[in-house]
Amino acid sequence: MTDALAQVAALPGVDDAVADARKAVDRLLGHRILRRRSAEVSTESALRGARASAVLEGASVTLDELRSGESPTDPVVQGALRVSAELGSLAETWRQAPRQVLARLHVLAAADAVDEADLGRPRGEGTVVKDILGLGEPPSPAEVAGRLDMLSGLLTSQTKAPALVVAAIVHGELLTLRPFGWGDGIVARAAQRLTYVSRGLDPKSLTAPEVGHAELQDQYAESLRAYASGTPEGVATWIRHCADAAAAAARDSQAICEAFLRG
Repeated sequence: MTDALAQVAALPGVDDAVADARKAVDRLLGHRILRRRSAEVSTESALRGARASAVLEGASVTLDELRSGESPTDPVVQGALRVSAELGSLAETWRQAPRQVLARLHVLAAADAVDEADLGRPRGEGTVVKDILGLGEPPSPAEVAGRLDMLSGLLTSQTKAPALVVAAIVHGELLTLRPFGWGDGIVARAAQRLTYVSRGLDPKSLTAPEVGHAELQDQYAESLRAYASGTPEGVATWIRHCADAAAAAARDSQAICEAFLRG
């Protein structure tokens, strides 16, 4: 059987970008504070990731607001927080039943925003689709169904591709498809993070890739549009961006570790 993800990993510039990101993550994982305070770093990372994902989805919220418990009632913010809180319990299921997890992520993300009957269900004809990143007309529901099946098949098959490449494809596909119509960015970024955890890149979820994407926000939208073009060059551009975001996220978590070390 052809290893499609490994072929993607072989695109120009991808290997070097992934290697650089892996070094940044490994440097973080070796920080001495993690021997006794990894749970605290993971908790802080989750909060920062939720905030970044909400901002990328168009919300306005600060970390201080989240820490104080006075979060805006904006459904985007509340959805990002719910998703972040439950991610740790979904990693194992993600490996075996990704469609089930995607449905659960949408239930969490969109509970305050869409009709209950639509939660966790791919959109039908006529559904209004939020287009935060300027991607244009979304794929049809029939195309969404087919590509979600293909994505699920890729995720449950063996591949030699690095976790970062797999996660980038998951993220890119979900954002391109916008399978639910509301909250798709929150779902896509959560799925990327789950892939990092479940495939061993960041098993304790110490980094917040959402933070990296937010730091590189202009590049985020541009690179995603390149991915959506479907060309090899466009796909490679997106994966290199995801690698840059992973490295930025690792540096952010490194700073968290240093802050804990200083007390």
